[in-house]
Amino acid sequence: MSMAVVGMIVGMALGFAGYFGGFGAFLLVAALGAIGFVVGRFLEGDLDVRDFFHTRDNRRDGRR
Repeated sequence: MSMAVVGMIVGMALGFAGYFGGFGAFLLVAALGAIGFVVGRFLEGDLDVRDFFHTRDNRRDGRR
């Protein structure tokens, strides 16, 4: 599935949530979608939990 189709589906889901549930539902769907995206990237192996806990000095030196 192309990224354009995924983007369209996400946009439609957010639109339905905003129309039928109001702004609070829109924010809830957006937040849960972002969490799902991060979890999906983690499960695919594209994201490492250690990336969130590095200090700025360690990144500049190239150490992990």
